Amino acid sequence: MSTTGQPTAVLRDELRAAIHALFARYPTRRAVTLPALHLIQEKLGYVPLAAVVELAELLELAPAEVQDTLSFYGFFKQDKPLGQVRVWVCRSLSCAARGGEELLEYLCEKLGIRPGQTTPDGRVTLEVAECLGLCGGAPAMLAGPTVYTHLSRETIDQFVQSLQDGNPPGATQVDRDPAKQRPDSGN
Repeated sequence: MSTTGQPTAVLRDELRAAIHALFARYPTRRAVTLPALHLIQEKLGYVPLAAVVELAELLELAPAEVQDTLSFYGFFKQDKPLGQVRVWVCRSLSCAARGGEELLEYLCEKLGIRPGQTTPDGRVTLEVAECLGLCGGAPAMLAGPTVYTHLSRETIDQFVQSLQDGNPPGATQVDRDPAKQRPDSGN
């Protein structure tokens, strides 16, 4: 609540402006729902119920319509903010056959959390994905925008160390298998 007794807006002016900017790119306001939800989660770290209500108002939709879209996708979180880095470990058949489940357990031990949890310092949220579409590089992990293929204990150790050093994953796709790296890949 604000000092005037009015509820405090969750969607600040900057975020509202970014959502309004989407209107010109889509044929209807309803079509803006999904990209707007992505903007909200990116900015707030999650999509609280108050944001759903405010977004519905902006889009001239019922809150239930926005909630239906949000709840359809497992990507969005509503209960609490995600960590600074969202880590997805693939659980597909290809990844599981190449040791993915054991590597997930190893990562859980290293981070001290289970899938669906966030580290106490708020740096990492660990999730499982049914498929990352990286079967040729199984086992695989997505950490922020960085793809890790041919995942190993050593790769996990390096990843955790980079977090401890304050160097979260960068914005490039990286194949961690040295045999697969190309000279022009920047690796």
